[in-house]
Amino acid sequence: MKTTMLLAALTALFMALGYTLGGSGGAVIALLAAAGMNLFTFWNADKIVLRMHDAREVDAQSAPEFYGLVRELAQRAGLPMPRVYIIDQDAPNAFATGRNPENAAVAATTGLLAILSREEVAGVMAHELGHVKNRDTLIMTMVATIAGAISMLANFGLFFRGDDREGHGNMIASLLAVIVAPFAAMIVQMAISRTREYGADRAGAEISGNPHALASALAKISGRAEMIPNPVAERNPAAAQLYIVPAHVSELFSTHPATEKRIAALQDIAADMGSVAAPPRTAWQSPSALSPTTTSPPSGPKRRSALDPHGR
Repeated sequence: MKTTMLLAALTALFMALGYTLGGSGGAVIALLAAAGMNLFTFWNADKIVLRMHDAREVDAQSAPEFYGLVRELAQRAGLPMPRVYIIDQDAPNAFATGRNPENAAVAATTGLLAILSREEVAGVMAHELGHVKNRDTLIMTMVATIAGAISMLANFGLFFRGDDREGHGNMIASLLAVIVAPFAAMIVQMAISRTREYGADRAGAEISGNPHALASALAKISGRAEMIPNPVAERNPAAAQLYIVPAHVSELFSTHPATEKRIAALQDIAADMGSVAAPPRTAWQSPSALSPTTTSPPSGPKRRSALDPHGR
């Protein structure tokens, strides 16, 4: 309901700006142009994003544990099996892309797989499958279309209304609309994105059945994602909204809610589900998410990651 209300507010903002700048003709042209650009992105986003990250596709032979984990979660969610990718990057993060569940892809970095337990990796990938199940890529494409149209109209207003002689009041109103509307659209767009993150957290908790594992994963990776450089996000800041946690962005202008608020919401979800927080795992973990072989458990209490079961 919150997403619907925010979408309605964004649409109303677009209509008001179009009316202020002088009629429906320019507004319709801007909307069609923005829709065309975003539809192209919508159909090709998965290829663009995966190529941007140099992601490599894996299968049951090359990464049996990780691939099998995603397959199990997809079955629980009632989703088609997505394509599975691994990104050779130290920054711990993950994302989902694709225009619909039938053409979805999920990816995780080696940095994420190295520091999380199997249960935590399951929570993260369940969150990404939650985005797929909720069709968030479609919703955000709709949002981007309207926000893009607002920006285009504002640019038209700057160039074609600057010498308006009909009245001082009309000119002031137009200038205010041109300046305020894109900023307001950006705020609404970020609010919708944050709403979808909460929705994906809830869906991920339900799919994995372990909200505490997702909360633990968020706590672990949020600090590291801030400290470890992410070359892709530095070159393309728009990529930050893809990840499960943002990188190097202030909370005010972030497309994600504060991690502390997400963890608190997951704790509430766990209480509703009757979930009990699992004790820290000190025994041998399951085989690596990337390792094709298994071995007997080594001795010692050292905690193992999903990537390094042997404690190397």
